[in-house]
Amino acid sequence: MSVAGRTILYTGAAGGLGTETTLQFLRAGARVVAIDNDHRKIENLLEQAGREKLSGLSMCEADLSDLTDLRSRLDTKSGEVGGFDIVINNAAIYPSRPFEDYTIEDFQAVQRVNVDAAIVCVQAALPHMRAQGWGRIVNVSSVTAYGGWALLAPYVQSKGALIGLTRAWAREFGQYGVTVNAIAPGAFPTDAEKIHPDPEGYTRFVLEHQALKRRGNPRDIANALMFFASEESGFITGQTLNVDGGWVMH
Repeated sequence: MSVAGRTILYTGAAGGLGTETTLQFLRAGARVVAIDNDHRKIENLLEQAGREKLSGLSMCEADLSDLTDLRSRLDTKSGEVGGFDIVINNAAIYPSRPFEDYTIEDFQAVQRVNVDAAIVCVQAALPHMRAQGWGRIVNVSSVTAYGGWALLAPYVQSKGALIGLTRAWAREFGQYGVTVNAIAPGAFPTDAEKIHPDPEGYTRFVLEHQALKRRGNPRDIANALMFFASEESGFITGQTLNVDGGWVMH
């Protein structure tokens, strides 16, 4: 799928699901401005890209909760690379505890990283997209936005908000040749699963709910993101694709 020559702004690009997609984009000839705040993961991504002799990777270590600093960094990067053609809003935090134990500040903190930072990324990228009459925005939501999920209320709220923004942005930006879609990953084996006290029991739970009886892997996410970022998805907008092995069907 055609992304060669495009510049991609990708948050959470060095994470468990982000690394494989970043490498896939680089292999396809895209340039990736990778935003992450985990130095160890950043080093791992750089090492993997170097091992394959992939060019086009630019790292931006940033704290997404600092929205003013984020916008400043993005404006600087945009000037350096000539604008962002594609935005992938993937980064998220996911505290887990009973609803009554969350403070309103906890909800606001999750909203700031998972949603408000995505808004800042799109605001930084949209002028370039409008000027060239082409753009792709992909929001990474979650299967939890459909059926709810115990102990993750702020996270579920934030992922539902991304689906709402996907539709609002798709309606508003379509006139500029910009498509906006979302993917909703199911339960993938990443660092997020470490919050579960019984990993084997959780895997059984996941497979019971999926139609496909295997766990997802990062390449499944990479393929979906590659499609929505490509020329080939140009007549699809405002949609949410569940990448979940048949957990949710509608």
